[in-house]
Amino acid sequence: MSTTDVALVAGFVIAFGLVSRKVEHSPITGPMIFVGFGLAIGTAGFDILDLDLASSGVELLAEATLGLLLFTDATRIDVARLRNEVTLPTRMLVVGLPLAIAAGTALGVLLFDVPVAIAALIAAILAPTDAALGEAVVTSESVPLRIRESLNIESGLNDGIALPAVTVFIALAAEDEGFSTATSWLRFAGEQIGYGILIGLAIGCVGGLAVRGASRRNMMAGVYRQLAVLGIAIAAFSVATEAGGNGFIATFVGGLAFGSIARVECAYAANFTDDLAHLLAMVSFIVFGAIVVGPSLDQVDWRVALYAVGSLLLVRPLAIAVSLLGSHLKWPTVAFLGWFGPRGLASILFGIVALEGIEAGARGSADFDLVFVVMSWTVLLSIVVHGISAGPGADAYGRWWSGRQDDPMMESMVENQEVTPTRRRGQRL
Repeated sequence: MSTTDVALVAGFVIAFGLVSRKVEHSPITGPMIFVGFGLAIGTAGFDILDLDLASSGVELLAEATLGLLLFTDATRIDVARLRNEVTLPTRMLVVGLPLAIAAGTALGVLLFDVPVAIAALIAAILAPTDAALGEAVVTSESVPLRIRESLNIESGLNDGIALPAVTVFIALAAEDEGFSTATSWLRFAGEQIGYGILIGLAIGCVGGLAVRGASRRNMMAGVYRQLAVLGIAIAAFSVATEAGGNGFIATFVGGLAFGSIARVECAYAANFTDDLAHLLAMVSFIVFGAIVVGPSLDQVDWRVALYAVGSLLLVRPLAIAVSLLGSHLKWPTVAFLGWFGPRGLASILFGIVALEGIEAGARGSADFDLVFVVMSWTVLLSIVVHGISAGPGADAYGRWWSGRQDDPMMESMVENQEVTPTRRRGQRL
């Protein structure tokens, strides 16, 4: 990006910040505005932003944003408390997420003439949800606490859980990896996931113990606690990547370990890393609109449109419905949980990261182009329809619920009302 591009983006971030409180109470969400601004200054608009999708700057932005978001999300997960309220999120993550990937893969194979690995990659990229796009749902007090927390916890965890699947499918989709046998790609997947977990766990634990010990002895200034959090996230990603593991898995696991050990000492220290991640998220939405959505506007056909609609209306709702069988939730609640699974920043970043993984063997190929086109249109559709429907949907569900609060329904049974919610990604956008 030129200095003019940087100044333009920075100026828009400042301008949005000046009216951000007003935007929170409107049906227009921050991600809509940032993507729209990106469209306006990108190749489909005034063609001001001089940035190429395959440039190292875009890859660095995607890696930094996704890594920091995964780390800060993980540091806020209180595993001990979540054990008291895991039934619904566990069903949606352990059963619903794999079913959504499987159903999305089947839909891709049915609609597109592509290898199964490409269809599975599209499905895995679009599996994670982003609670920020439906913030009115997870903040509305008219929605039962258990339902709000379930959506919030699911959104905070599913990108980290989807990472191994995305990693494996990127490798399988790459034409230059040479996976001639099942053993070769299983070995690669094992190294990516295994090294990522081990290195992330080691760096998160060592970093957490060091920060906790220094803080308790009053040896560490507050500013360096903040910098230490950022440094641990960067170290986990870098060391894992250098060792042949997956850096994103390492940052997520490292965040879990660090948060479990040094949560008390670093209660506010992660705010700097969190704010930096939010800033990068804003820029990512602008870049998404400018260089991903813009070039994809004229590449949509009925199959892409049908996949995008099917992903939102069929794939997730059906997967969630199956995962909640036997939970004794009422059907409006099941439908509500199934619908409010917006696709957002994680899908965008997974898609851009996929570029780095498979471009060497698939640069300019129809299969690779399809990954981006389908991802772009599905996320764009989700940003609009989930953003607009969040407020009215929460109100409608709340009215249904308000007339049944005297019934002993599962929706109201919260074992621990002090569950610490995961950060609502992009809630300030």
